[in-house]
Formats: sequence, C-alpha cells, structure tokens
Amino acid sequence: MIQQPVLPFLNRYWQDSFSLKQHLKDFLHIDAETLESKLAAGQQQMADLGHKDFDWEQATAFYQDKVKELYLFDLGAWHLSIHERLGNMLQLIADHAQGKVLDFGGGIGTHAIAAACCPQVTEVIYCDLNPINIDFVRYRTAQLGLSEKFRFCSEIPANENFATILCFDVLEHLPDPSQQLLKFHQILISEGKIILNWLFFKGFNQEHPFHLDDPQLVDAFFRNLQSNFIEIFQPYDTFARCYRKWN
Repeated sequence: MIQQPVLPFLNRYWQDSFSLKQHLKDFLHIDAETLESKLAAGQQQMADLGHKDFDWEQATAFYQDKVKELYLFDLGAWHLSIHERLGNMLQLIADHAQGKVLDFGGGIGTHAIAAACCPQVTEVIYCDLNPINIDFVRYRTAQLGLSEKFRFCSEIPANENFATILCFDVLEHLPDPSQQLLKFHQILISEGKIILNWLFFKGFNQEHPFHLDDPQLVDAFFRNLQSNFIEIFQPYDTFARCYRKWN
C-alpha cells in the first residue's frame, strides 16, 4: 500500500480532502446533516438524471445547464469514496505537473488545487462547462489562499500552450474523445505531459448512462493515444496515467 506522501503541501489533502466537506457546506449554505444526506444520494440521483435527460447531441447543455449543484454532490461523494487512490493520483500530479497547467473538465477542483500547490507550477487554468462548478472552485481556491495562481474559463483559451494538461473523469463524457486527445497534443509544448484517466463503460447495471462505450470511437481513442504520446511509468495505485507528448 502506498504510504502518505512526505510532500508537505499534500498533507492537507490527506487530512480533509482540501476541506471539501466544509467548502460544500459553506458554499451551499447547508448544515452537516443535509450535506451527508445529499452526498449519500448524489450519485444515484445523477444516474437517474442521466437516464432521463442525457442526449449525446445535447451533451454540452446537459453538463452546462441541467446538472446544476447535483454534480457537486455526485463528484464530492465519488472523490470521498476513493480518498486513497485519489491521493495517489495527486502524488502523480505532484511528480509531473509543471509550468502552466490546464485542468480540462476540472469538476470540484481537487486536481487543480493539488497542481496549484506544486512549487514548479506557475499557473493553473481551470476549465469546466458547469458554471456552478466554476463558482465553487473559485470559492475553494480563495479559501485556500490560492486565487493568485488560478484562471477560470468554460472553454480552453485560444492561442495558448501548456506544459501540463490534466483531464480526469472527462474523456468518457465526450462524443469523440480521440479528437480531444489531438487537441491536447496541439496545445502542449514540446515534451509537455498529460495526466488523465477514462472509463469507457456504462456500468454493469447502466449506472453511468452518460459514459461513451462505442467500440469504434474507443478504438480510435487508443490508436491516437499510442500514436501521439509515450506513457511514463508511475508506481502509484491509482486510475490515472501520465504521458509525454511525442512529436
């Protein structure tokens, strides 16, 4: 089992997930009992919403307008349930993130916060479609004293390049993840790195109705990944992988 890292700026995560529960309570103006109830129900409610309203042709609108604050509880519950593996993922970020970092589809901000804590990272651009997510992460970074290192946006800024791109629990939500990989390759500097994961699987009981699992699109994704990036070995028990841009 991977032990708690010695890096002092990650100790905060291991103690309380960067104050995630406190930030949710304060941002949403709810008490602890209400929060626990909403976290317990969040993932099922998100799946129910997906079965009811998700349409690939309207995917952007679904994440931008329909999920609202429910996504905070869904992602919050997920992050808390994988605390150790997520911590190892943050260790991977600490090992490799540097320079200007793009967190694409940044969710509740855990990965972006970890990147901002790295002394070798100069700036973090947090990008997410959901305006409530953006407001929540802006609130979190202010509470943690990290605002000066952050920019926030709903689309990747034009005409910018990045030393590191983070993309977690996002690619399976895109209609064509292969094209997103090619975009990442285009905006990475030479020898830049991506740290990402994916789950091209709707679940044994269809609990992830908004996940892509089309065999041809998944095959194209892996072909593009292998053609444009070289995997960097990492020793941690986590879902994520790190790749270097291959020109």
